Amino acid sequence: MAVTTEQLWNNALTRIQDLSRATLYRNTELEARIAELEGEMAAMKVAYNTTADVDVKRPQLMQLPSLTRQSPVNLVPDPMVLCAIDGDRLLFHPSLIEQGYSGGRQAAQDFTKEIAQELLQQGLTQFDRLSFWVTVFLNKRALINTLREDGVANPEQFESFLLGFGQASPRFMIVDSGPGRDSTEIKIKEYVKTYIRFPQTLRFFFGGVDDTYLTMCDALEKENLVGKLVLMQPPNELSPAMRRMAARSLRFEELFMSEKVTPWMLRRPGPLLGISDSSSGVVTNGGLISPQSESQSSMSTPPPRNSSSEGPRFIDPTKPLHKQNPPPCNEHYLMACSKGINCKYSHDWYLTPEQLDILARNAKKAPCNFLKNGISCPHGDKCCWGHVCPSGARCFHLSKGKCWFKGDGMHPPVVGLQPNELA
Repeated sequence: MAVTTEQLWNNALTRIQDLSRATLYRNTELEARIAELEGEMAAMKVAYNTTADVDVKRPQLMQLPSLTRQSPVNLVPDPMVLCAIDGDRLLFHPSLIEQGYSGGRQAAQDFTKEIAQELLQQGLTQFDRLSFWVTVFLNKRALINTLREDGVANPEQFESFLLGFGQASPRFMIVDSGPGRDSTEIKIKEYVKTYIRFPQTLRFFFGGVDDTYLTMCDALEKENLVGKLVLMQPPNELSPAMRRMAARSLRFEELFMSEKVTPWMLRRPGPLLGISDSSSGVVTNGGLISPQSESQSSMSTPPPRNSSSEGPRFIDPTKPLHKQNPPPCNEHYLMACSKGINCKYSHDWYLTPEQLDILARNAKKAPCNFLKNGISCPHGDKCCWGHVCPSGARCFHLSKGKCWFKGDGMHPPVVGLQPNELA
C-alpha cells in the first residue's frame, strides 16, 4: 500500500516532536551542570584573586578546634563540605520565593557563592575539587499553609521555588520530613551526627539552629567535632549556652528571612512539662483528654495512630470538634502533649483561632487530673483543664456523687448565696 503524503508529514512531525523533547531534556541537564560549574568557578576566582590575603590570615586558622588533629586536611581523600538547613525554622527571602523556579535557582547560586567565600576565609583552598552537598529538610505541606496564611507566597510559587533550588545542582536536595512537629528536627539530628563524623567532611554548615539543637551541639563539642560546624544565620535570641559554643557563625545578607518562620508558630505556645508523682501512685500529665480516656499507665499497646501521612488536615465543618476522626488532642494544641506516639488523639488538624477557642472552652469542662487526685497543679492558670466545676456549688451531679470534679475546692460556693440556697 502506497504511503500517502499526509502519512509522510505525520511521521516527519512525530520525529520532530521527539527530537524537540530530547533537546529540551538535554538542555535541562546542561543548565543544572552549568549552575554547578558556575558556583565552583566563582569559588576558584575568589581563591586566585585573594591568595595573598589568605596567607596573611592563615595563622588565625590555627585557633580552630582540633579539626586538623583529627584528620589533616591535606591527607583527606574526596573531601566534602555538607550543608543541612532546617527549612521549618530558616526560609529563604520572600523576594526569592515569589519568583518561583527562577528564584530557587538564584537562591542556590547565591548560597553557593557565600559558602565558597566562607571556605576561602577559612583557608580551605588547597584542594583541586571539593564536593559540596546541600540538603533542605522541611515539612512541606505545613510550610505551604503557613506561607499562604502569612501572604508570603502561594503554593504554586513555593513548589516552583523548591523545584528550582533542587535542580540547580545534582547535589542539592529537598527532603519532605512529613507531618509532625518534631519530624524535621529528628531527621536533621541524625543526619548531622552521622555525617559530621566522616573524616571526608571538612565543614558542616547548619542553618535553622535554635536551642532545640543544644543537646546535639553539646555532644559534638564534647567529641571535639564542633570545629567542623558552622552555624548559618543563628538567631539573636540564642541561649547563653549556645552562644558560648566554639562553633563559627555565618550570616547572609538578603538571602534568608530576617524573622524566624515556623509552621508550628500558629498552632500553640511553647511546651509545659507534666509531672509524674510516683510516691502517690498517681500518674498525671496536667489533664486528661476526656473523662473516659485511658490512663497513661494502661497504654502499653499503641492506640490508633494520631497522625496522617499527608500532613495537617482541615476540620470537617459539618461535625463538632469532638466528632472529628480522630478528635484533636486538647493538650497538644493548648499546652503540650506528654503521651507522644501513644496519644490516641490527632496532632495533625489545622485549627483556626475560632476553633482553638472552642477547644479551650470545651477542655475546661473536663477536670484537671492533678486537682482531681489532690495534687497541686503545676500549670496554674495556664492549665487547659478545668480547675472548678462549671456548675459550681449548684452541681446536680455533685449531690448524686457522680460529678467528675472530685477534688477539694473544685465546687466553690457562689459569692452572695446563702447556705440554704445551695442545691
